[in-house]
Amino acid sequence: MGQTFTQVDAFTNRPFAGNPAAVCVLPTPQDERWMQNVAQEMNLSETAFLVRQDDGFNLRWFTPKVEVPLCGHATLASAHVLWSEGHLSPNEVARFYTKSGVLIAKLQGEWIELDFPVNHSRVIVKFPELKTALGVPYRFVLQNSLGYLVELESEDLVRQMQPNFQLLKTLPIGKVIVTSLTNADSDYDFVSRFFAPEVGINEDPVTGSAHCCLAAFWRDRLHKNELLAYQASSRGGVVKVYYDGGDRVFLSGQAVTVMRGELITA
Repeated sequence: MGQTFTQVDAFTNRPFAGNPAAVCVLPTPQDERWMQNVAQEMNLSETAFLVRQDDGFNLRWFTPKVEVPLCGHATLASAHVLWSEGHLSPNEVARFYTKSGVLIAKLQGEWIELDFPVNHSRVIVKFPELKTALGVPYRFVLQNSLGYLVELESEDLVRQMQPNFQLLKTLPIGKVIVTSLTNADSDYDFVSRFFAPEVGINEDPVTGSAHCCLAAFWRDRLHKNELLAYQASSRGGVVKVYYDGGDRVFLSGQAVTVMRGELITA
């Protein structure tokens, strides 16, 4: 029998929206080359690999090109698989051991809450290459360990912009979060999009790690601990954000299983 996998749409309550991730619960650890090959075969923004250990699971994430140190939507998808496929009971906490430390997920009704490290940003000087690559005017640029965080003047600009991905790849950091306040009639507090051509993802549909940066950014501006966010990709996705100014941010989302399969070759 081959290795089974589950494909999950994360940060959504309906199929064919949110951000898809493949999840493989492995009986034993596998080498990095095999995991990278599987991720390339899945050809999704992330494939997650889990191996049970004493009080949790070792968790690693791979894009089709590289391993990444943190991925929100594939962690959400992994937690969903653990509960929906009987690896954990609904009242058990999902504990993940990762390259970004220990991450915790809790099932809360129809939502899954993720406990992640916050990612603060610092102001940097504007530079023309970024403006040219994005193709839109912006208010200012911040930088964090994920990439650049760029505030645009309106929700319409966030939704309508069409970046030059080849030019983005040439920047010192090829990952960019763009964000703005929502329009006055919106149910959401802010919108965002995330571009990461340097790791083979021109635009990520919904990005948990980006909201670890956005949480602190918008809390400082809106003076609210609880925020509701929409990532305005073509698939779209909803993220509940709770951040009280400490070193952890709580992201909540929903998830839907859309496919199960079996890898029949090693």
